[in-house]
Amino acid sequence: MKFGKLLFLLLILLKPEFAQPQLEKQWAYAESLFAQEKYFNAITEAKRLAFFDTANQYSFKTNKLIGESYSQGGKLAEAVHYFTKAEITSKTKAELFATKIEIIKVNILRRAFSLVNHQLNEMEKDERFRTDSSSLQYWRGWNYLFHDDWQKAAEVFAKIDSAATLKNICEEVQKKKYSVSFAKGLSVVLPGAGQFYTGNYVSGILSLGWNVLFGYLTVQAFSAERVFDGMAIGTMLWLRFYNGNLTNAEKFAEEKNNILNNETLDYLQKNYQGLKP
Repeated sequence: MKFGKLLFLLLILLKPEFAQPQLEKQWAYAESLFAQEKYFNAITEAKRLAFFDTANQYSFKTNKLIGESYSQGGKLAEAVHYFTKAEITSKTKAELFATKIEIIKVNILRRAFSLVNHQLNEMEKDERFRTDSSSLQYWRGWNYLFHDDWQKAAEVFAKIDSAATLKNICEEVQKKKYSVSFAKGLSVVLPGAGQFYTGNYVSGILSLGWNVLFGYLTVQAFSAERVFDGMAIGTMLWLRFYNGNLTNAEKFAEEKNNILNNETLDYLQKNYQGLKP
């Protein structure tokens, strides 16, 4: 173990200096692998370049490329790590802004809503990025979109001329969404109505039927002065089915909304041609 550590340290101390043409060639190779969507190989070659780049000429580029490769490969935590390293090694406002946005995009995919909101707020306060307010608002809209707040997303995109398509999509989703509170409210008034509202007709009929049956049996028991039977049927059966009816109405509305959300996100991922996380 000690010999291995010593050998590793020796290799680092004696590692050869790469000439500028060799560094450029290595960088071009890493870029070409990324363009071919060979992300694992791109990471390997970028790290190889970073190892021999003793003057740190390519630090920003390699860290950013590695972050992008990890992001494309779904390794989001690793992507944030390397984008943060790229942010530290950035030398211009453009490089700094680009890496901050990449971190925000990854956090949107991670559905870290509060974190993204905080990061965008901090960038908006930074005088260096005052001219980029439209871009910041654009990613704020995507953050709302991934947070299932299509109404606020539409309101944000409405302020950006180039985001009209996204605004229209968000408004359409908002119109199609089921109101969870409305579904539950319907079932409070009439058991099964919330299920009918969400298109779950069989469940709605069953819920209405069971509630009518046990409600009738409860009333009959009390009318016949069979108090114990009435309480047993009312609390153990009628209330059980009545509460189950409320739970189902809420659950079905949420499930339908989740399907709509996922279908829309899938459509945007495959068909939307603009910038996206």
